[in-house]
Amino acid sequence: MMQFKELALNKPILKALTEKGYTIPTLVQEQTIPLVLDKKDVIASAQTGTGKTAAFALPILQLLFDKQDASKKGKKIRALVISPTRELAIQIEDNFKTYSRYTNLRTTVVYGGTSIEPQKDVLKKGVDILVATPGRLLDLHKQGIVHLDFIETLVLDEADLMLDMGFIDDIKKVARLCPSEKQTLLFSATMPYKVVELAKTMLKDAVKVEVAPTSSTVKSVHQLLYYVPKPKKIELCLHLLRNTIKGNILIFRRTKYGVDKLEKTLLRNGYKVASIHGDKTQHLRQEALQQFKEGEVAVLIATDVAARGIDIKNIDAVINFDLPNVSETYVHRIGRTGRAGKSGISYSFCSADEKEYVLSIQKLINKHIDVEEEHPYPLDPKAKPEIHKSPGSKYKKGRKSVASKKKKKRWY
Repeated sequence: MMQFKELALNKPILKALTEKGYTIPTLVQEQTIPLVLDKKDVIASAQTGTGKTAAFALPILQLLFDKQDASKKGKKIRALVISPTRELAIQIEDNFKTYSRYTNLRTTVVYGGTSIEPQKDVLKKGVDILVATPGRLLDLHKQGIVHLDFIETLVLDEADLMLDMGFIDDIKKVARLCPSEKQTLLFSATMPYKVVELAKTMLKDAVKVEVAPTSSTVKSVHQLLYYVPKPKKIELCLHLLRNTIKGNILIFRRTKYGVDKLEKTLLRNGYKVASIHGDKTQHLRQEALQQFKEGEVAVLIATDVAARGIDIKNIDAVINFDLPNVSETYVHRIGRTGRAGKSGISYSFCSADEKEYVLSIQKLINKHIDVEEEHPYPLDPKAKPEIHKSPGSKYKKGRKSVASKKKKKRWY
């Protein structure tokens, strides 16, 4: 088995790794670190939980190490990591700080949804590595606080999620602001066509690293499927929480409204619950995560965007309250449990209009998901998907309302 010391990393970085108890690199680290040290552009397909942050953080620190002793004021941003969400950005910065403990390299993070002034103050003092969400980065650049003329390595993390969130123009703009002669590293959990196309335009002679096909579902997760009418999902959730599911539970819903609605219901029923979604302030999201990590609440409800890339250990069960319409998302969700050699379990609720999602998920994971029929709210096999019609206007086309027919006094 390869060890970190065989990857040509220097002593200060190895010392920090040893203190964290890391001696053997994961597969993505083993394959990516030598390529980054060799200044190659890399496109890596790796899921959350495979150790990909260290796969780019360690070699970047190594490459910057030789020029680290510029006075703090004279430090230029030489490595830039773009991340789609605030939580992920904070986590990446935390990793950089851990690994660079015995160097003089400085890292900071900037993201929206919080005051810009303290971020400006840190940047003015000079940093080597900047982790940023796209919007806040471009704001700071426009204000002349961030200069990207000295970037040597640009990292795009969770590229598929960034494109889903509509950041493609921002990403291209950031890349144009960096020098043309730079190293670009693109990490993505899935490789849809639009990510491959983006990589073609931004990377030069990129080396591809693929760690475990994205379709491989975590072997240690027992998957169960419940067919249930949409209006009965909340009752089924309460039934399972009372009688079956124990421990730390992560529940996924598709919308922010759905997250809020379920949270209120569970709170009314006496459960200790927290939630995260895109409309919550950074402070509230961090607080919810902290409560869940420290065991103050047993249930965390989240949208996919808010939960992506967040490292939460010891999740006993995942509930797919709403099935995702993208099959790979299912793989990510259930991969949150059953980590580090432990077993986990996932419960998926499927209403009549989600049946086609089940078929594409099973096709992707190449496995039939066990159906649990013994529950109080079974779905009628003949049930048709609900069709929601908008009520439309109460007036016929071309008809004016009574009010508009009245002669009105004009002001002119």
